[in-house]
Amino acid sequence: MLQGITSEAFILGCSAIGAGLAMIAGIGPGIGQGHAAGRAAEAVGRQPEAQADITRTMLLGQAVAETTGIYGLVIAIILLFVRPLLTAYINLGL
Repeated sequence: MLQGITSEAFILGCSAIGAGLAMIAGIGPGIGQGHAAGRAAEAVGRQPEAQADITRTMLLGQAVAETTGIYGLVIAIILLFVRPLLTAYINLGL
């Protein structure tokens, strides 16, 4: 393995990098939700009588889009605070 780096430190470092990459998943929903809200505001401006339908559809779409960001957050939290791979690695003596 690498000189001067313990197996535990290597696994923890990889977990931190993986958590950072998982949080990149929050960028897409943020952009998409902002775009959807802007388009919904335009639609309400053009058809004020359809505001309830537009708002309902927009909120449903944003809820579905937000699940991607939430999944990324859950994965990042698991990688940072739950260390099953590390304990399994140490217990096996690899």
